[in-house]
Amino acid sequence: MADNNGPEIKTPRGEIIVTKAGKAQLVWSSSFKNKWPGQYSRAQQYVDREVLRLSTPLIPIRSSMLIKSGQLGTVPGSGLVRWIAPHARKQYYDTAESRPYDPQRGAFWFERMKAIYSTQIMNGAKKIAGGGEK
Repeated sequence: MADNNGPEIKTPRGEIIVTKAGKAQLVWSSSFKNKWPGQYSRAQQYVDREVLRLSTPLIPIRSSMLIKSGQLGTVPGSGLVRWIAPHARKQYYDTAESRPYDPQRGAFWFERMKAIYSTQIMNGAKKIAGGGEK
């Protein structure tokens, strides 16, 4: 690859190079890229949707705008799940981890959801991407 001044990691699926700027870059081989993108795309959509779905019961709720802001702020398949309500940051970091009206709703909902469901999400994504279930 051009602009390569660092170590290369090559596999039949592609290679990882380090550019002169010191950034790692993943380059898929054309045969692998053409074979797998649909499965990886579906797996990423699955992960994004599951994060939203499984986080919902843990998110503080008054008017459900915080939950809806996750649906509006996330493009399934992008790999970026965002709750975009103006009060989302405060509710995530600067509030209690439970509520009197529902003890499972509160701060750090994503971290708490991950602790419970990360294996389930990863197994589902592996199955969709063709990696099987472990």
